[in-house]
Amino acid sequence: MPTYTFRCPGCGAITNAMMSIREYVAAPPVFVHCGQTSERFFEVVPAMALTNALASERHYDGLRAQDGTPIDTRAKHRAYMRERGLTTIDDFKQTWAKEAEARTARLAGEDPSRAADVAQAIAKLEG
Repeated sequence: MPTYTFRCPGCGAITNAMMSIREYVAAPPVFVHCGQTSERFFEVVPAMALTNALASERHYDGLRAQDGTPIDTRAKHRAYMRERGLTTIDDFKQTWAKEAEARTARLAGEDPSRAADVAQAIAKLEG
């Protein structure tokens, strides 16, 4: 059963609540401490924190694929994935960058399809 942690914004007192996800969603607990409502708190233990897998090759040391093939460097890993028609998350970096540019343009009002849609709607109303 999940444990939900709440921290008082005033004094920092921590309260834990064990309840099912269904119970939490239906009626989230409210804890009042020092006259203030406690806020949900997500604790990250430094020793347990995940390292950025793309930042270095240290996590590749001694790594082997399920079939026993050594993939102990980033280059070997990428070659192994490419040979088997598999992909990694960084294969989509250019796709995401292109989509981010398009999203920024749309939010700035530079959506070319919007102008075409407006022109089509006006033509439809006129005719």
